[in-house]
Amino acid sequence: MSMTLAEKILAAHAGRERVEPGQLLEVSVDFCLGNDITAPIAIQAFREAGVDKVFDPERIALIPDHFVPNKDIASAMQVKMLRDFAREQGIPHYYEVGRMGIEHALLPEQGLVLPGDVVIGADSHTCTYGALGAFATGVGSTDLAAAMVLGTTWFKVPASIKFVYHGRRKPWVGGKDLILHTIGQIGVDGARYMAMEFTGPVVQDLPMSHRMTMSNMAIEAGAKVGLIEPDQITRDYVDGRAQRSYVFHQSDPDARYEAVYDWDVSSLDPMVALPHLPENVKPVTELPEISIDQVVIGSCTNGRLDDLREAAAVLKGHKVSDHVRCIIIPATQRIYRQAMQEGLLEIFLEANAAVSTPTCGPCLGGHMGILAQGERAVATTNRNFVGRMGHPESEVYLSSPAVAAASAVLGRIAHPEEVH
Repeated sequence: MSMTLAEKILAAHAGRERVEPGQLLEVSVDFCLGNDITAPIAIQAFREAGVDKVFDPERIALIPDHFVPNKDIASAMQVKMLRDFAREQGIPHYYEVGRMGIEHALLPEQGLVLPGDVVIGADSHTCTYGALGAFATGVGSTDLAAAMVLGTTWFKVPASIKFVYHGRRKPWVGGKDLILHTIGQIGVDGARYMAMEFTGPVVQDLPMSHRMTMSNMAIEAGAKVGLIEPDQITRDYVDGRAQRSYVFHQSDPDARYEAVYDWDVSSLDPMVALPHLPENVKPVTELPEISIDQVVIGSCTNGRLDDLREAAAVLKGHKVSDHVRCIIIPATQRIYRQAMQEGLLEIFLEANAAVSTPTCGPCLGGHMGILAQGERAVATTNRNFVGRMGHPESEVYLSSPAVAAASAVLGRIAHPEEVH
């Protein structure tokens, strides 16, 4: 009875030997999370349900990361709701400014989301944890409230699509380029309510940070989850972090897929998604001269230590262009500290970049880098919809940290080899 990775995880959490695409299941939840935008709605729904206690305070995280440090009174009040609820319920996984990180970088770092888990979060990029081999997906705030009460949720079992990457990556080509290429090929609805399964020699060679980048943007193709089979790289990452036991699942060799894509990425160049959709993708080498006003390096997509190292390798010995502001946001306090110890922050400051405490901030047009009318930004974030980072007549171009850093130096969208 063959099953895909997604099907095996759901079957295990539904207490069934086998599940098939299209089935409706009630499954147990290993971990659930909300942030300072989505959790207040869930808390309100929780109270309206008339329940006194969450199902398990150890299995819930409340992370203020979108509008923090609080940008105004309204955002301060939202964070206060999280803080008060965490104290009331005895939830240990509430992270205050100074200990906080961007949720989808912080939770794997803390060993709270693990291989084989079912994880739901009131944030669409919860699919990041698929890189660990977890069935992780975003839900609405009321679904989060129900899970906080019951410890369960429901899913329709998704069909799976397999993406096989082989060949030898060019220098400066990584997980961000692979996922942008993929979305460019299938479109923003090409995997709607499906499980994207990333595999092949190229993916198996990627470090965990690049795998997380790929899974993070599965939602940008409409997917329910973006999964990578756990392996030794996964084990090396979770061992020493894991706060509970975990399980490795693999797809059966004869598992059924809705479609299989097989790409040799040896000739793939660094990719850029042009406004105003993540599918509007072109190689950086094919772009005309596009001047920019801002660069943002960070977010749950590309704010990890490997991303900062990549940006620093390009920026070292250079200055940010006079007419560009470059904002660099380490995704967690631990990443911030490690970047400081490695001298990366010194490189950024010497290049005239600004370094921020962890926050989602500019990614969603929240704060710390809002665009004015007519401005253009290159960002290592995940979305470039109209008005995503500010004024509806601004533009956002999505790229890897290396392309973003090179663009900051030259004041236009650039290949890292132009400055490195």
